[in-house]
Amino acid sequence: MNSFTITGNLVDLFERRIFAAEVEVTNGKITSIKETDNAADQYLIPGFVDAHIHIESSMLVPTAFAQMAVVHGTVATVSDPHEIANVNGREGVQYMIDNSKQTPFKFFFGAPSCVPATGFETAGATLDAQAVSELLNSPDIWYLSEMMNYPGVLHDDQEVMAKIAAAKHANKPVDGHAPGLRGQDVVNYAGAGITTDHECFTLDEALEKVNAGMHILIREGSAAKNYEALADLLKLHPEKVMFCSDDKHPDELAVHHINRLVKRSLARGYDLYDVLRAACLNPVMHYKLPVGLLRPNDPADFIVVNNLTDIDILQTYIDGALCGEKGKTLLPYLPVLPINNFSAKKKTEEQFRIKASTPAPTIRVIEAVEGQLVTNQLQLKGKVTDGYIVSDTENDILKIAVVNRYEPDAAIALAFIKNIGLTHGALASTVGHDCHNIICVGADDASMSAAVNALIACKGGIAVAKNSTDLAVMPLPVAGLMTTENGHDTAAAYTRIDAQAKELGTPLHAPFMTLSFMALLVIPSLKLSDKGLFDGERFEFTSVEV
Repeated sequence: MNSFTITGNLVDLFERRIFAAEVEVTNGKITSIKETDNAADQYLIPGFVDAHIHIESSMLVPTAFAQMAVVHGTVATVSDPHEIANVNGREGVQYMIDNSKQTPFKFFFGAPSCVPATGFETAGATLDAQAVSELLNSPDIWYLSEMMNYPGVLHDDQEVMAKIAAAKHANKPVDGHAPGLRGQDVVNYAGAGITTDHECFTLDEALEKVNAGMHILIREGSAAKNYEALADLLKLHPEKVMFCSDDKHPDELAVHHINRLVKRSLARGYDLYDVLRAACLNPVMHYKLPVGLLRPNDPADFIVVNNLTDIDILQTYIDGALCGEKGKTLLPYLPVLPINNFSAKKKTEEQFRIKASTPAPTIRVIEAVEGQLVTNQLQLKGKVTDGYIVSDTENDILKIAVVNRYEPDAAIALAFIKNIGLTHGALASTVGHDCHNIICVGADDASMSAAVNALIACKGGIAVAKNSTDLAVMPLPVAGLMTTENGHDTAAAYTRIDAQAKELGTPLHAPFMTLSFMALLVIPSLKLSDKGLFDGERFEFTSVEV
């Protein structure tokens, strides 16, 4: 029998009180909690839960992600595997589940609802209603992942509604994804059975969704940051709030996770119990997760912190096992065998050219917005050289390309983008939500073709081309999304290539993360898929030239 006792000031989220306690743990469960007269000068609180994250965005497989996250007091994640599902289908989902079972960290995966996200792009797989229903019947699947096809919900699309019906039949919640949805549409969307949304970017939008019965996930990821806009929900509707990352790059995961949102919230004066409710309690209750909340007979999932102001993580326990202590992970690195789906062949510089129809064309330009996934649509004067529309670095209008990775000789989709800020060179990545084709932005065609070809050569990764010959590459052999390395080495490698990207002139906090969302058609207003420039407001293709 494996048994131990720990003492501290226990934070009870149910009775909303703090008391000196002696907690006895036996075989991974809390067998008793005894109130005492005094305790060690430390606090015991439930472990943090990330209520919505794509593990793939960390560029780490689940076991490596766990190594990093436990240091920050995270004991569980609600994880949507639709990134790898878009590449490898059900095999990819099973890959994540199988890998996650090698670590004590608690991963709760959903059944991806939108693979592919739309019919206007090329993915590596399709999950129809039958496949989703079969996944939902698995004990390893806990919910229906974010329903990005909100137009399909609002218009009673047969396939979409069949997936929602399958989740209801399995008695599993349905996650939402509806940026900017307001009014009666929100009421109808929630009425279809959608229970959450993590895409709100204004408080008014969030309040409408709360009033429609939805839970709001306050997102603070590496690219999309909505905490400042939504934090007041912690005092307005604490029962309806959770914290999430959505997408978290490895360099940031090395520094902080949900613990950062807890610290920020407490520093702003929000109620301790309401903050911990969002970080610990609400996700467990909403998704019916077998994660302990510091009660007798619960799994022994909890963290020890120094005080209730700094929230420095002293220890992290999962099922009674000490997994992290004083900034160091106690979870081992485990070797990884990759899977992939990659068929693209080498491209020529000429394939990146855009012929101008007039000497002075007006072009549609994607306007990237720092800290947001939404974009704006601009109409600007295009720069023409030798009859071709080219990148205009003086006005920060750069060429952007999406290259189909699943078909060897597909044509390259081309357009223009503003606010990336490169003065020279190019960036390229096979992390391109959600289909994960190759996405590239650059100041010249030679650099763009060099960056893309570097990724084709290694079948996935991220690349920086200073010019056509000076390149840096970080391979991502697992589906073109994740490494086979441990978390700390991956964080260091990503930090290096992120710095190299910024040497090209971009002012963006997370340039690769921002780039990765420029092909996400379900978020307005102008994006680029491998099939062409897409108007997210009208939900149809449009032309580069006006």
